[in-house]
Amino acid sequence: MSKIETIELTVNGIRTPVRASISGSTISGSAQPDEAVLFLHGNPGSHKDWEAFLPQVADFCRVIAPDMPGYGSAERPKDFGYTVQAYANHLHAILEQLKIKQVHLVLHDFGGPWGLQFACDHPTVVKSITLTNVGAAPNYRWHKFAKIWRTPILGEIFQLMSSHWSLRWLLNRDNPKPLPETFVRKLSSDIDWGLSKGMLKLYRATDLAELTNRLAPLLRSLEVPVLTLWGEGDKYVPVKYAELQKDYFDTEVHILPDCGHWPMIDNPLLY
Repeated sequence: MSKIETIELTVNGIRTPVRASISGSTISGSAQPDEAVLFLHGNPGSHKDWEAFLPQVADFCRVIAPDMPGYGSAERPKDFGYTVQAYANHLHAILEQLKIKQVHLVLHDFGGPWGLQFACDHPTVVKSITLTNVGAAPNYRWHKFAKIWRTPILGEIFQLMSSHWSLRWLLNRDNPKPLPETFVRKLSSDIDWGLSKGMLKLYRATDLAELTNRLAPLLRSLEVPVLTLWGEGDKYVPVKYAELQKDYFDTEVHILPDCGHWPMIDNPLLY
């Protein structure tokens, strides 16, 4: 199984750690291929959401998993845009710095909007897309936590009162089965005031339904294979959106039973 190491990049002045493969075979067969699989986390995640998959995928392809600004071990700059477009631009800068010319996107949560915006901005760079409980979301209405985060003052108070124990209770209450304690601890260990401030800005700057409507013609014009995987018990982005991806992509849709918003954590073997 291939080894994974952390590369410390500075991207447009922002410290951006990237987990990346350092050995194993590759799609192109060269030591430094220009094609890679990119795993993109969402909120409040990091590369850790995908850690179990990176060595396996790295056996046959170059693999990278960045911590995006404000998340994981990445820098939390005050002057970063914290918009979908800003994250898409940052993703492009990461790929350019790593000299990756072709990318297979594996997206989850807010990684979906970031990655799909990037794909629309740079369609010739994207070779395939895997959507995990995320995608086009026409008429989407924010879930209960997002509504709190989007509300000034209330969102700040909610974040200040958060703890590992409250996070574990809230997530497990909404999941079909308890999430592993190790996973919840990894999530909570990265949540600080810097992450919270950036996250609140991101949610307040984003309307997923508007984004879908704006990108719809570009999404439908993407000539790449798309795989849609969706946890049946997702309380944040309901499973009804899974079949709707066929209106935007040439995609296979697979509903994952007994899984919630993090199917890759709920059942890694099934995923």
